[in-house]
Amino acid sequence: MKVLLSKAVSAAIALGALSSCSFFQPASPQPRLLSKAAANQLRGSSASWLTTLWSPSRGTSTRSNGFLPGEVDLAVKAAAATLPVDRHGRPTYFSESVRHRYVRTTSYSHQENEVGAVGRLSAMGTVLKYGRVRSAAADWSRYPVGTIFRIKGLPQVYVVDDYGSGLVGTNTLDIYHPTLRLMRKWATRDVEIHVVRWGSWERTANLLRGRTRYKHCARMYYATMAKISSGRVVLRGGLGDQTPSL
Repeated sequence: MKVLLSKAVSAAIALGALSSCSFFQPASPQPRLLSKAAANQLRGSSASWLTTLWSPSRGTSTRSNGFLPGEVDLAVKAAAATLPVDRHGRPTYFSESVRHRYVRTTSYSHQENEVGAVGRLSAMGTVLKYGRVRSAAADWSRYPVGTIFRIKGLPQVYVVDDYGSGLVGTNTLDIYHPTLRLMRKWATRDVEIHVVRWGSWERTANLLRGRTRYKHCARMYYATMAKISSGRVVLRGGLGDQTPSL
């Protein structure tokens, strides 16, 4: 009996010693106090991670460099969807009263050395502009010469003082850039514009009348005369040859 009691006591002592070892204890480290600098660094790292997680995908920002236009208003898109389209699938507006428009824009530069283009001169014979006021080309029977517009999200003012044979019959606005790099950067974009002031239909007709030997000029001229004859456009005298003072 004494032998059994002695063995039981020995086993109990051995089990107690083993249970005190760290191997059998759950991991419960004491909280470590951080210095103020370390805490700020950790906080900054977390904020950076959250910013990365929730920020838009790379390349989606339109306001990063002041070069890209703003998003088109949904109401403008919805109104455009009810209109007939040109060969590029973009809406054709029939009334000058609609000043907020959803349009396709492209880009060009005098450095392309396009056949028929004279250096940095526009179809009006003026120097192509690229500053606070910038030049744009269009089908003059849709945007008469001297039309002034803004592109949503951009600070510049654009004036239609040029045309191109590839623009005739379309609603595209071709935005001038002085270098090929800037031209390619703009490429083709669908934007919302606001027509600040319509150009002169009389000035447009007078400029095109002497150029009807060229097929694209003839198309614009006769389309312009048809609009003037129909009374669907407002005649504004010679505003088309004025530089905008906005």
